[in-house]
Amino acid sequence: MAFVDASDDNTCNPVENPPAQTNTTILSPQRPASIFHISGSSANGSTSSFISTTSANNGKYKGYAISETDERGISHVDSRYSRLNRPLLLCAIVAAISSINYGWVIGSINIPSLVIEECSGGPETWTNGFPSCIPMSSTLWGLVVGLTPLGAWAGSMFSGIAADRFGRKRMLMYNNAFYVAGALLSCTATPIAQLSVGRFVSGIGCGVAANVVSTYNSEASTVRSRGFLGGFQQLMILLGVFFSQVVSIGLSDAPLWRVLFAISAAIAIGQTLLLFFIPESPKFLVSKGKLEESQAALQKLRKGLDTSMEFDDLLTTVEASKDDSQPPRPSMWQVVSGKTEIDLRHLVFSVLFLMLSQQWSGTKGVIFYSTEVLSETFHLSDEQIKQIPTIAQLVALGIGGVGALAVIIGMHILDKVGRRSVVIVSALASTICTALIVVGSKLDIGPVVATAMYLFNFVFQAGAGFIPYLCASELLPYYALGSISGLATSINCLMLFIVSFIFPILNKAIGAYLFVPFIATNFVTFLFGVFMMPEAKGKSITEVVDEYKGPVRFVAGPFSKRRQPESTGATFDAKID
Repeated sequence: MAFVDASDDNTCNPVENPPAQTNTTILSPQRPASIFHISGSSANGSTSSFISTTSANNGKYKGYAISETDERGISHVDSRYSRLNRPLLLCAIVAAISSINYGWVIGSINIPSLVIEECSGGPETWTNGFPSCIPMSSTLWGLVVGLTPLGAWAGSMFSGIAADRFGRKRMLMYNNAFYVAGALLSCTATPIAQLSVGRFVSGIGCGVAANVVSTYNSEASTVRSRGFLGGFQQLMILLGVFFSQVVSIGLSDAPLWRVLFAISAAIAIGQTLLLFFIPESPKFLVSKGKLEESQAALQKLRKGLDTSMEFDDLLTTVEASKDDSQPPRPSMWQVVSGKTEIDLRHLVFSVLFLMLSQQWSGTKGVIFYSTEVLSETFHLSDEQIKQIPTIAQLVALGIGGVGALAVIIGMHILDKVGRRSVVIVSALASTICTALIVVGSKLDIGPVVATAMYLFNFVFQAGAGFIPYLCASELLPYYALGSISGLATSINCLMLFIVSFIFPILNKAIGAYLFVPFIATNFVTFLFGVFMMPEAKGKSITEVVDEYKGPVRFVAGPFSKRRQPESTGATFDAKID
């Protein structure tokens, strides 16, 4: 029997054997403890020990590992608590290519916008049956841009049911048909209606990807990699935005902007081929009774690790969800209205508020329309706009890259300082940056506006930009997760549609004061973080639910009435989680 240092998946350090223990219970790996273990003998003579490692100075949870020694004296490391390994990372990347395509679709419309809608590259001409531009008003252009998130809303509505029927991997394959069809419609568009339909169809692909990619990565991940892979989707979306803007510099002129739209189809086809080489979600396979396939898929994701105990846990979880003796899963309305056994209204409100506020921050307006806003800020003439790349396009180019870097930084500090602290700092900094954008615009100082846009995108994406995608899985018990996640995604997509549609209208109407509404919404998010946001750092879902259950209220600050979480037992844990 050997203890294993959980700080390194590839290193096993033998230590002194512990005394035999009996009648012990494995505690939740998410719950801090000093040191505990379980040991015993299996039918084939193997022995195992469960170890927790703790910080030397504060006793906080650092990691867990199980070492099992078989009759030949070979030690096996339990896969349940392993770190992010290469096979898992590669599979997550392949699945997240759909998220990169998502970013490509929403980002590719930005830099060539003036060429398409205002014919800034020159008078409309026809080549091989295709016009060089599709002139339209700012209102129509806002509608064309906004149809992508509206399509995403439609895709999010059916993606969960479809993924449960066809599987996560197969649904990603099928979903690429929307990307291909939308790209072909957009790149061959001659009337406004065709371009609009193309953007809507591509948006359906974005909505499906938003749900299915996160589901696949969550079900494929280990306990210790779930936080990282939770922010992985937002990172890939921002990388897609950045790549689209880099390529846009060379493909913004007519008729090359059509090639820019067509690249989305190439990304989708490439991903479809790669998807044949990754396994299906083990949890989905178990739910369909394909046990051998599930075990093989799990082993492929945990190469070199012992998956036997993780597979047993997976079987137990899926069978428990099918247990006819359990009460039926509550409806969405029952969860939202607090008519469940445990009142989840405050947690549900927190999830929905964060997903709504994310779109009302103003960052999507920057991603969609920064070229137009900056062209006006720098007072570019028609002749200057024709000389691609313009200074406005070059400044807009780095916005996606800065956002991706910010998400990486945020993902690394999240577990050190906590979700609530990151949201508070991020929202307050976003409020200040949007105010600077207004001041720079009013004083007509282009460099101030450009710098403030960069800072705004950085501080927002480092916290309030990606945390909303994590909050549902960290705050809600399993029986409420599916319905509320779907509702939150729908609200997020609808708000994105509204913001995308009204942003150019507001730009024409209020000009320099364009970001004033976003100052207010970012400040409201800051107040929410200070007084109402639950903190999930270092807590199991059971502990989070027990601490924050009840009606919507202040849970922090001078207005709150803090109460200590009630002690819970194993029965309650199983019931909630």
